[in-house]
Formats: sequence, structure tokens, C-alpha cells
Amino acid sequence: MLKLKRVAIDTYGANVAFISRTCTIYRPEEYQPFNKIKVIHNGQSLLSSLMVVDDQAIVADDELGLSEQAFARLGVAGGETAAIAPAEQPRSVDHIREKIHGHTLDAHQLEEIVADLAAHRLSEMEIAAFLVASAGFMTTDEMISLTKAMSKVGNQLSWRAPVVVDKHCIGGIPGNRTSMIVVPIVAAHGLPIPKSSSRAITSPAGTADTMEVLAKVDLSMHDMQRVVDECSGCLVWGGHVNLSPADDVMISVERPLSIDTREQMVASIMSKKMAAGSTHLLIDIPIGPSSKVKSHGDAMRLRKLFEYVGREVGLHVEVVTTDGSQPIGRGIGPVLEARDVMAVLEGAPEAPTDLREKSLQLAGALLENDPALKGGSGYARARELLENGEALKAMNRIIDAQGRKTEIPCTGELTFDVLAKAAGKVMAIDCFRINRLARFAGAPMDVGAGIDLFKKVGDVVEIGDPLYRIHACFESDFGFAKKFADEGDAYTIDGKV
Repeated sequence: MLKLKRVAIDTYGANVAFISRTCTIYRPEEYQPFNKIKVIHNGQSLLSSLMVVDDQAIVADDELGLSEQAFARLGVAGGETAAIAPAEQPRSVDHIREKIHGHTLDAHQLEEIVADLAAHRLSEMEIAAFLVASAGFMTTDEMISLTKAMSKVGNQLSWRAPVVVDKHCIGGIPGNRTSMIVVPIVAAHGLPIPKSSSRAITSPAGTADTMEVLAKVDLSMHDMQRVVDECSGCLVWGGHVNLSPADDVMISVERPLSIDTREQMVASIMSKKMAAGSTHLLIDIPIGPSSKVKSHGDAMRLRKLFEYVGREVGLHVEVVTTDGSQPIGRGIGPVLEARDVMAVLEGAPEAPTDLREKSLQLAGALLENDPALKGGSGYARARELLENGEALKAMNRIIDAQGRKTEIPCTGELTFDVLAKAAGKVMAIDCFRINRLARFAGAPMDVGAGIDLFKKVGDVVEIGDPLYRIHACFESDFGFAKKFADEGDAYTIDGKV
């Protein structure tokens, strides 16, 4: 047996074990032919990659080091002992091989793949092989089976109310923090809306990142249920409540490979909403030249796919298309987006009108699911709750129930205004480039970093007018952002006004 030691290395979700090259109990070279090893402790086992270490300060000859993630998953304390053994290849790898060879997988095979994904038994190479093969072709039956399998692994929430609503935006649009306005409006009306959201992966802010500026978001499942019971809604980080964990594993491999097929997207979203216990789901599909969905034809095909899966799994789905041609709101980055959200809820004169209007449209659509509400009055009811201050009160109740932040971070003190190089009308804003620019500035890692937009599509500008302001917290990020903005400011200006 080897003494277990926590090695303070973040392996980004992967289970990694560390053994000394001069280990006195096992010979590391014997394990090199195997993809993974099995770490055995008190009858439990964990599949892990093995790395050989030459530094006794990391692991001694009688120790087995485990990465932060592996140590937590095995549930051990330092000083306990474990054995290792060659790991048998998971059966799901055979199913992945079948998929690579063009075969259609049945529900049981997909369930085994999902179970191994959630248990971190598959390597990134094996996951990538499954994703690439599925991107090549996936039948509708496979998509339904994958959705159901992912929803059943991990925690599953249930609610007493007969109608539980939720929303999801396909994404790709900077700003667009509508959930933080929609949730308190719907909660103020009394419809349960347990909103779990993601953190940013490739964008400058996710809903969870922005909400975390105001309140705690890493709630347990019990605390999430408590907040919804008390406030009729919540805004929490989905990763902490462990809903559809296999989806999180797949996303971590999909993003670097830029794999984003309609079938995998629908299975990902629907599995999480099923696990969250939703009965009615509103899907927002922004359409624009630099958004994820670029045409009305693509949006229609995606809408039909969502509606089909909804019917098959018993989830009422409504899909709306919205303008994705430019950022929504002014702020891009957690602190700046939180500022916009609170301005809308507080009815401030400087509140972004586009963010306010889109949030009202989405909230109104969700309120139409209330059987007690007269048909067609959802938008009017949403506007009433926003204008009379009830939505703001609901947001403050949610913030207090989740754990209010005592101090709101400031925007980055390093600033640079990007100026118009031509006079005329703003015809287009490249959402993809604006997102990248905000990331270069340090968002979301630095919550105060990002972009503050001064001009939107349709505005008339003169040469030298500020288009937007870059905020950064570190000189290195500031330099990267300025250089990227110099290469292209993301604005198209037509001099013929």
C-alpha cells in the first residue's frame, strides 16, 4: 500500500495520479502500456492517468500523489493508504469504436457511455473520438437516448408546483444578461423558475459569473431548493449542483475542438433542464452574422429539433428568435453586466433599453404558461412587475437568500477609449471580435475587466467619437486588449448617412 498525498495541481477535471520513479512497492514502468490505472481505497476505486515523478518533494518512494480533482472524488484524507492496479478498459470504449465505424448506438450503449463520462473513466482522446464520430452523424433516436441518459446521471430536482418554468439562450451575443432580469420578474409573479447557469467558457461572462458579483452562486442542491421555496426563483451555478455532469465533461472537450452540432447542443441543453425539474422551457435563439445561428433557416431547423425532443421527453418547449446582430446592453464583463442588470431592475434612466425590452419579451412569454393569467397578457404583466418595483424586490430576496456579497467589485482601473476612425452611421458590430476583446482585457477571470459600449448599430458618429471603453485590471491584459483593438475595432461605419 502507498500513502496517499494531495498534490496541489489543478488538472482541469482529469484524474491524475503521481508515483515516484523509484517507488519501493510498484514498478512504474510496468504501468506505462496501460491507458489508466485503478486507485483502490477501502473497497472503492478511481480510474486515473499515471504520471511518473523524479522529484521526491512531490511524492516520496512510499507515496501516491493524487491531483486535486482525483483526491476530492476518492473522498480521502491525507495519510491514508491505497493500492494501484492496471485498469480494465471500460466497455463503453467498444461502443465508441462502433460509432467511429459508422454504427448506430442503442439506448443501453449510450447509457454506458454517459455513465463512464460522468465517472471520469474515459480519457480526453476517447471522449473526443465519441464527439467527432457523433458529429459525423447522429440519428434522432440516438439524440433522444443521449438526452435521457445524460439527464438521469447526477442529481435530479423535483418541485411540488405543477408548472416550473426555465429559459435558455443559445448564446454567442455579448452582454445579453436577460436571465438576471427575467428570473426576478417571473419569481415576483409567483411562478417557480429554478435557474441554473454556466460559467463562461469562451465568452467574457456567463450568467453565473455576473450573478456572482452580487451574490453567492455555488449553492448545494439543498440550498438551491431552499432559495426557490423561499423566493420562487434562483440564479445559481449549475456545475455545483451536479445536474447532467456528463454534459459538463463533453463540453470541456467540445469547445477546444469547436464541435457544436445541433444534435449535441439540443441534447446538452435539454438534459440539464430535465434534470432541473422544469416543465416548461423557453429557448432564445439569437440570429446574426457573428452569432452561433446565422440565418432564419438554421434557426427554424434548430427550433424543430428542440420541439421534437421536448415532445419525446415530456417537456413543453417554446422557441423564440431574437436579434443577434449586435451586443445587448452596454456592459460586457461580469461587473459591467451586473451594473446594466441592476439599472434595468431599478428603473434607472441610463438603463439599456434593448436589454430591458428583450427581458420583458422573454419574461412575458414565460408568464403565458401560468394557467391563471389571461392569455396574451404576459408581456403587460411582466412590464407591470418591473415598473412597480416588485421585480427588484424579488431580485433582492434572491440575492439575500443565496448570500449577498458585502462588497461589489469595481471596474478595472486601466482604461482606454477606442475612437471612431471615420464619420457616419454604425452599420454593424462584430460580436465575435467584441467577445474576444473583452477576454483579452481579462474577463471573466478579472470580474472588473471588460468593455463599456458607447455606440450601437444605428448611431451616428464623428471621427474621434468614443465607440467603447476597455477596462482591465492588469497591465499585461491591458496591453493585449489595446493591441487587439488596434488591429480592428469591430465596428463597421458607413459614411453615407
